[in-house]
Parts: sequence; structure tokens; C-alpha cells
Amino acid sequence: MKMVNKMKSVVVIGVLAAATVFLSACGGLSEAQIAELNALKSEVQSLENEANSLKEERAKLEKQIAEQERKLAECQKQKDETRANLEKLPK
Repeated sequence: MKMVNKMKSVVVIGVLAAATVFLSACGGLSEAQIAELNALKSEVQSLENEANSLKEERAKLEKQIAEQERKLAECQKQKDETRANLEKLPK
């Protein structure tokens, strides 16, 4: 059991050391990479704005549909009432 714990500790320390060496060996980002990242950020922001705009438009359209359906149901009710009243009239 102690042997397994020691092996785990050695592996974890080795991974941490390798990660540290790898990250410290990276020289950072070049100007081109930074420019590309900035372009991608602005594109993401633009797409998010477009998505929000489309969501607002969808909500607006759904509201209009609900209003039209309400009016249609009201018309159907009036039509049914009118038919019922016409049938009550003497022939």
C-alpha cells in the first residue's frame, strides 16, 4: 500500500514538473497570435450580439403569433355564437 502511494506521489510530482517545464518553455504569444485572438474575440462578440438580436426578434414574433391566435379564437367563438343564434331563429 505504501508502495502504491509512493508511486502516485512520484507520478504526480513528475507530471507537475513536466507541466512547469513545458509552460515556462513557452515564450508567450506572438503579435500575430495576439491579433488573431483579438479578431476572434471581436467575431465572437459580434456573433453573440447577432444571437441576442435574433432571440429578441423571435420573442417579438412569438408574441405577435400569440396575439393573432387569441384574435382567431375570439373570432371562432363569435362565429359559433352567431351560428347558435341563427339556429334559434324561427324558420
